[in-house]
Amino acid sequence: MAGPRRYLPLAAAGLAGVLMLSACGGGGGSDEPAASPADGEATKLDMWVFAELHADYYDQMAEEWNEQNPNRPVDLDVTVYPYQDMHNKLQLAVNSGSGLPDVVDIEVNKFSNFVSEDGRTPLMDLSEAAGPYKDDVVQARLDLYSRGDKILGFPMHVGAFVTFYNAALLEEAGIDYTTIKTWDDFKEAGVTYNQATGKAFGIASTTVNFVEPLIVAQLGGNFFDEDGGLAVNSPEVVEALAMQQDMLDAGAISTIPGGGPDDEQAFGVINSGEYAAVVYPAWYTSRFVDYMPDLAGDVAIAPAPVVDGGEVATIGGGGTGTAVIESSPKKDFAAEWLAFAKLSPEANVAVWQVLGFDPVNMSVWEDEAVTKDPENKFNKYFRTNLFDVLNEVKDGIGHFDGFTNPNLPTLNNVFTTTTLTEVYENGVEPQQALDQAQKDLENQVGK
Repeated sequence: MAGPRRYLPLAAAGLAGVLMLSACGGGGGSDEPAASPADGEATKLDMWVFAELHADYYDQMAEEWNEQNPNRPVDLDVTVYPYQDMHNKLQLAVNSGSGLPDVVDIEVNKFSNFVSEDGRTPLMDLSEAAGPYKDDVVQARLDLYSRGDKILGFPMHVGAFVTFYNAALLEEAGIDYTTIKTWDDFKEAGVTYNQATGKAFGIASTTVNFVEPLIVAQLGGNFFDEDGGLAVNSPEVVEALAMQQDMLDAGAISTIPGGGPDDEQAFGVINSGEYAAVVYPAWYTSRFVDYMPDLAGDVAIAPAPVVDGGEVATIGGGGTGTAVIESSPKKDFAAEWLAFAKLSPEANVAVWQVLGFDPVNMSVWEDEAVTKDPENKFNKYFRTNLFDVLNEVKDGIGHFDGFTNPNLPTLNNVFTTTTLTEVYENGVEPQQALDQAQKDLENQVGK
């Protein structure tokens, strides 16, 4: 029995400053008593999210839970806030120790804001709740929301990087996308396509730091050193940006309106055939179906290009870690429901069918009744099957340690406001731009 949906805008005034994580003991969560409800009586859970699509999904999973657990139903009250407002509101509630929800979605780039360097956090350890499903879940995605030996959030998807090729356009240019295996192959195909058509092939993003971590991971590097210190001017990061700049100079990739593929302006130009290849996380399937209807039947999904000789084929990009507030009097029930809603096979079937995301529970990847369903709207749209690609690369899904560093949000801000534009639009040498980024970041957060 999902509760009424609420959509609340928040005034952002006064919230622009940096909000420091306070000590996380004490009250918070709901003021309702912790006593267990009577048999058959619903437990109300207040949940905050920042995406309407997620809210629809959680409502469905609440209904599924109630069908399977009629004696322990959940009454889920989901409130949808704007992205930045919700995270600011959560930080203020953490700082004050009151007004917290029971369950909350936290976007991956914000997650480290809710864990202090000494490990203090307002979030519950969900390790026990994850137990029944853990063996089937992609470990790298659990690691993303883990600190020490504690799982503090459950993932929404793998977000494995793949490539979306406009196969119809490539065929017209005489290019076989199935021969593209490495970044060298990708560059060669891009140059050929650009010269043949005068149009862009791949994308160099300036407002999204996504493909760069993928290449850095494939090169065996990181944005941080072994002690967690900043290392954005390390050889691997320099090489990753140099590879991108070289492809851009050769015409294999181009910047895009809106700064990145996941932007309304970008949807328009991709839909009109101005770009032929998008290297992005697998959840981008939903963007094609929802925002680029003219390309239905033209787009093929394939593995992301790799660095020749590298051990990592792909990593997860983006994501949402859903957490339970430690101070909630209903935390144990909330954790059990959340594990069902995020990690169970039933939940992960819905993740694919409703959201078009690549499920974290890999047992779903082998269920062809789900993955090869001809009536599935995502299967109808794409020429190739996402799960065939996932099964091809699953042994090469790596974990990028930089995603768990508390300074990643600050690093992303510097990259997406300055560094990537300097390299991809202004032609600054990667070493110079990254040396400057290192200095700027050290001034902001220390070494």
